[in-house]
Amino acid sequence: MAHDAVQSKKDDGTECQLADDIERGVCVNRPDLTQRAQAAGVALRYTDNTGRRQNVPDESIRAALLALDAANSADALPDVRVIPADRAGAGGIRGEWQIKLEDRSSLEGSGPLPKLPAGRHFALLNGRKTWLIAAPQALTLPAPGWGVTVPLYGLAGPEAGLGDYADLAETAAALGHLGASFIGINPVHAGVGADPGRISPYSPSHRRRLATAHIRPPVIRSGSGSGLIDYAEEMAWRRAALETVFTEDRNAPPFLAWRSAQGDPLERFATYQALEERFGPGWNRWPAPFQDPESPEVARFAEECRDRRSFQAWLQFMAEDQLAAAARAAKGMGMAHGLYLDLAVGTDPHGAETWAERGSFAYGVSLGAPPDAFSETGQNWSIAPFNPRALIRDGFEALAATLRAQLRYAGMIRIDHILGFDRAFWVPEGLPGTYVKMPREAMLAVLRIEAARAGAVIVGEDLGNVPSGLREALAKSGVLGCQVAMFEPERAGRDYPEATLASFGTHDLPTWLGWQAGRDIDIRERLGLMSGTDAKKAHAARKKDVSALQSHLSGTGADDLHRFLAASRARLVAVQAEDVLDVADQPNLPGTIDAYPNWRRPLPVRGADLGDDPRVIHVAKTMRAADR
Repeated sequence: MAHDAVQSKKDDGTECQLADDIERGVCVNRPDLTQRAQAAGVALRYTDNTGRRQNVPDESIRAALLALDAANSADALPDVRVIPADRAGAGGIRGEWQIKLEDRSSLEGSGPLPKLPAGRHFALLNGRKTWLIAAPQALTLPAPGWGVTVPLYGLAGPEAGLGDYADLAETAAALGHLGASFIGINPVHAGVGADPGRISPYSPSHRRRLATAHIRPPVIRSGSGSGLIDYAEEMAWRRAALETVFTEDRNAPPFLAWRSAQGDPLERFATYQALEERFGPGWNRWPAPFQDPESPEVARFAEECRDRRSFQAWLQFMAEDQLAAAARAAKGMGMAHGLYLDLAVGTDPHGAETWAERGSFAYGVSLGAPPDAFSETGQNWSIAPFNPRALIRDGFEALAATLRAQLRYAGMIRIDHILGFDRAFWVPEGLPGTYVKMPREAMLAVLRIEAARAGAVIVGEDLGNVPSGLREALAKSGVLGCQVAMFEPERAGRDYPEATLASFGTHDLPTWLGWQAGRDIDIRERLGLMSGTDAKKAHAARKKDVSALQSHLSGTGADDLHRFLAASRARLVAVQAEDVLDVADQPNLPGTIDAYPNWRRPLPVRGADLGDDPRVIHVAKTMRAADR
C-alpha cells in the first residue's frame, strides 16, 4: 500500500509517518510494544560484553519488529518439533498425522509418530501445520588431531600474487604428508566481483557459490613484488586469461552437463552476476525493474545476455572443479578431515544471495555486536541476517542448503559467530542494536542432520557475549567450541574442555610475536583507534596476560606455545601458519578497511613449500609426540 502520512501518535508523542507502521502494529503504545517484542523474541534490554545493562530504545525495537515481519505473510507460522531420528514414538507426540517426508514420500496414520529418518519433514498434526526436524542426537567427537590454518590469498608466497585453489591443493598435500588432519582457510564464498575493493571473505555476495578470484588460470605470472597483494591488478589479469579459456571451453560436455544439473539456482546467480557487470555492485542501486528477479525486464536481460551468463556459470564450474581437487588432494595425503572451511555469519544485504532469495532475510537491519571494550557503541557489520520467521516458514531450507554447499568439499566447517544460532544482534540503520531470539534447537538439529550426512566435524565460533546455555547445547550436539589461549592466558591446557578446537588466536587477532610485543595496541594508537592513555593501560594489561600464559610454557618461542597446545585436552588443535613462520603482523585488524592492509599479506613461504620448512616439520613432530 502507499506510504501515506497519518495523524497518529507514537508513545513518545511524535507523529507516525507511515500508514504501514499502523497496519503492522509497529506504531503502538508502550505496553503493546512490550508485548509484541516479547512475543517475537526481541530483547527490551540486555547485558553487553562489558557487563553493563543496556535498555533498548523503542525505535530500535520497532525497527526489529518491522524487519521480522517484512518477509512474512499474515499466516500463522508452523510449529517446529525437534525429535530423535529413527525412533518410533519420538517426542511423545500422538494424534492424527499426515507427514510429507523430505524425500517427497508421504505417511498417514494416527497414534504415536512412526519411525522417521533424519530430515526435515512437513506434517499436519491434529490439523496443525508442523515441521518435524528428525535429527541424530549428537555428532561423534573427532579423534585427537591437529591442523594448520592458512590464508588462501597468501599461499602463492611473497612474489607470486594472489593465492588460488591450486595453491591450496599443493599446500594440503604438503601438510598432509606431515600428518596434519586438516587445513583451514577463511570463507571462499562468492564475492562482489564488480568491486575489487571488497575483499573481506566475511562480507560475501552469496554463500552457496564460490569465489572466482582464486581460480588458477592456465598461465601464472609473478606478483607486483610490493609485499602486498594487489587485488585489482590480480583480478583483472586473471579475468582476462579466463575469458580466453572460456571461448574454447564454453561447449565442453562436462561443463554443459554440470550446468544442466545445477538448474535454476545457478541460472539466477549467473543472471545476477551479469547484471552486476552491467549496473555495478548492489542491486538496491540498479534501475528499479532489475531489482526484482521475477520482472519481465530481468527475463529479457537474461535472454539477451546469454553469453555473459554462460561465462559466469562457467566460472563457478571452474571454481568448484578446482576446490574439489584441493579436497581430494587433502584426503589423498591422509588428512582425516581434509579441508576445514569457514561459513560466514551473514551475507551482503544487496548481493546475489539476497537478490535471489529476498524472503529469507531481514531488511533494514544488519548483524553486529553489542558494546564492548573496543567499541562503546557496538559494531555494525553491514551484513544481512536470516529472518527466523522465514527460516521456520520454509522448514530451514536456506540454512540446510547453505550448510550443504560447504560440506560438499569440507570434512570440517567452522560456523562463524555461532552465537547467532541462539540470538542475533540486529542493528537498525542509525539506531542502537538489540538481540533477536533465534530457533536454536531447530537450527542445531538441522546442523546435526547435514553434518552427520557428510560425516563432518563442526566447530562453532563461540566467542564474545555468549548466551547462557549455548555452550552446553553445543556440547550436547557434539559441536566443538573454540578454546583461544589468548583470551584465557591464565588457564592451563589440561583444563581445556575436551570438546573444543584449541588455538592461540584467530585471523582477527595478533600473531604470537605481535601479541607478546603489543604490536596490535601500537597500531591502533597510531591509527587513532585508541588514545595514548588507553594504549598505556592496554600495554600494562597485555604484559600481565603474556606473563600468565608464559607461566604455562617452558619458553617464549612459538615451539613452546605449540607444545602447550598439543598437550591440552582439546580434541583438535589449530596452528596458525603466521605463528609457525614468525610473522609479526596480523592478517586482519577489525574496525579498519583501508587504514590497515587487511587480507593482503602473503605468507613469507609458498604454501607448497611448507612441508619442507624446518619450523613446520618441528610442529608436526611436536604434535606426534603428543599423540595427535
